Amino acid sequence: MTTRFGALSGALFAISTLISIPAMADPSHTHAGAIGQPAKPSQATRTVEVEIGDIFYEPGSIQVKPGETVRFVVKNTGDLLHAFTIGTAAMHAAHQKEMAMMAEHGMITPTGMNHDMMDMDHSNMPGMDHGAMGAMEHDASNSVLVEPGQSAELAWTFPEAATLEYACNVPGHYEAGMVGKIDFSR
Repeated sequence: MTTRFGALSGALFAISTLISIPAMADPSHTHAGAIGQPAKPSQATRTVEVEIGDIFYEPGSIQVKPGETVRFVVKNTGDLLHAFTIGTAAMHAAHQKEMAMMAEHGMITPTGMNHDMMDMDHSNMPGMDHGAMGAMEHDASNSVLVEPGQSAELAWTFPEAATLEYACNVPGHYEAGMVGKIDFSR
């Protein structure tokens, strides 16, 4: 089963890097305001553990309170590289384009990150939108990339209300259903 899934995920990865996903919003990684803001883990009122697998999140939805600060501990139990990114659907669409560009330039692969490429200066690479992603680094405060068998942490203070989701924007993963809803409760 792993071999067949590996071939499928490889095909999805290859196809998604060729498809241009239209950006529906400013692709900048400005996070304060409408979607909340980064926080220190010590400010969190609770911790939510999130398992990332090939191709799912557990839990599939997360309930938050307006203004709440949550510490997310994200563990990748799958065989592929995955991300946990908080944002709107429009932000995810823009981020998917950036991730596809990162894959095209060898910064990420289906199973991991090319750490040497991530640390390089990409200012002279053709086709790169350097303003959109801080010189093509995956260092957005609302997102973590997690390699297979690894864990990462993200702390976030949510706004009073918003339409948010968490998603994996590695090429092909969002389209395969790797997205969860953030529900606000009062």
